[in-house]
Amino acid sequence: MYADRIVLCGASAYEQKYYFNPDFDALPQQVKEELQILCVMYTEEIGGILTLEFDEDGNLEFKTEALDADAMYDEIGSVLRIKQIRKEKQDLLASLEMYYRVFFLGEEIEDGEEG
Repeated sequence: MYADRIVLCGASAYEQKYYFNPDFDALPQQVKEELQILCVMYTEEIGGILTLEFDEDGNLEFKTEALDADAMYDEIGSVLRIKQIRKEKQDLLASLEMYYRVFFLGEEIEDGEEG
């Protein structure tokens, strides 16, 4: 069903817009709001564009980009901020990966796995 990368959500400091993939509307409202805050705060702090994407194996990846002419984009801060987000939001990110693997990739949850 999903062979390539699937964008979960993203934000752009340039357009000051947030995008949430409607394929994930079944997620709880609190999770959707937390993702929006995460993406918007990142782009406000660092600049550029941030997208959260699932790879073909169901891993959630942070993708960043910035315009070449964007002298305000903080490339070092970006790496540090993503590392901090991954640590602080570890449970949320793991749950999103589990959700994607079960509902989009059709994997079965093995005993002992929870999400």
